[in-house]
Amino acid sequence: MTATAAHKRITALVFISLLSAYILSQFFRVFLSVIAVDLTRELGLNAADLGAVSAIWFATFALAQFPVGFLLDRFGPRRTVGGLLMVAVLGGVWFALARSYTDCLFGMALIGIGCSPVLMGSLFVFGRSYPAERFAMMASLMIGLGSFGNLISSSPLAWGVAHVGWRWSLGFIVLLTGLSATFILTMLKDPPVIASSEPSSGLWQGLCRIIGIKGLWPLMPLTLISYAVIVATRSLWITPFFRDVHGSDLQELGLVALMMSVTMTIGALAYGPIERWSGSPRRTTLWGSFITAISFITMGVLGPESFVTSLVCLGIAGAAGLTYGILMSHAKLFIPAEVLGRGITWLNFLFIAGAGVIQYGSGQLVQATLDLGTSPAAAFSKLFLLFGLILLASTAIYTRSTERPASAQ
Repeated sequence: MTATAAHKRITALVFISLLSAYILSQFFRVFLSVIAVDLTRELGLNAADLGAVSAIWFATFALAQFPVGFLLDRFGPRRTVGGLLMVAVLGGVWFALARSYTDCLFGMALIGIGCSPVLMGSLFVFGRSYPAERFAMMASLMIGLGSFGNLISSSPLAWGVAHVGWRWSLGFIVLLTGLSATFILTMLKDPPVIASSEPSSGLWQGLCRIIGIKGLWPLMPLTLISYAVIVATRSLWITPFFRDVHGSDLQELGLVALMMSVTMTIGALAYGPIERWSGSPRRTTLWGSFITAISFITMGVLGPESFVTSLVCLGIAGAAGLTYGILMSHAKLFIPAEVLGRGITWLNFLFIAGAGVIQYGSGQLVQATLDLGTSPAAAFSKLFLLFGLILLASTAIYTRSTERPASAQ
């Protein structure tokens, strides 16, 4: 085997090790939508409880981004990703054995912490190991292929729940998570550390430096909202909506979740080539966000009246909505290399914090609306319309952004 072939083999193994972890991270953030009925029946959870359980994953994940960024810059991705992923294993075991609402909260909190460095560790490796023009493609590939975690959490999980129950199904995923963590600790090699003459070696100093970059400010509202409305719909509301409004059974619910997951995967994979064709991550993100906002608004107005319209709108939103990787590649242009870990984790904090707030807030909104005697159709109509409007507003702010830092133009 030549040196070049050996290098490519090692690079492929590293990508696979990171990808396996990200697939599992994607599973954990959306699997509640399929087992929601079982949790309601077995543990007595209502819509607000489910929203809180889902939200705590995002809350702990988001808060963990600050130490994760520091750990990536200081110690590298191997120990950061592999070590923390073992915490997700502990949380998964706790959740699979849950006997109460509190158990669910604690288990999901640990899973959120454990999954927190997975994608950022991958982007850190890409940012340090590949030229800037390849970052968007690599990020898009990771996010697109990682969306197979959404596929696993749809029909395959529904099949597992129907045949062996949700606890054993989750236990199998936890076993895979442990194997993935072991693989990363064994295979991943840390990129070289970049020294800095700037006073940004500490966690707080580096974070202040990132927040002070004015070029990032117009990106932040869209960062908070764009991913949040997509993941809230897929992970939390797609099942109650089709069950309570359109009368779907468990098998049909699994297929609907699978459909949205497939479109999300296709869209995420397509964004890399689209960005390279357009030559502009900013333009690509703008169009994707606008199309997604219109899809949610249409869903809010017409979705409750038509099963087909609901499917079409969710499919379009899923395909166009995962601008995550392209928006991150736009932001990366403004972030100095020596604080790359803290920079991308700050952006990821905004992505995930927004998701947590939307998960919790939407749960409270839906439950409060239903408690007033409003029909499920009207409650979900308001929810999806709100999602579309706040996404449209944040997209309007994003139009104030620049393509590149002033010094690079």
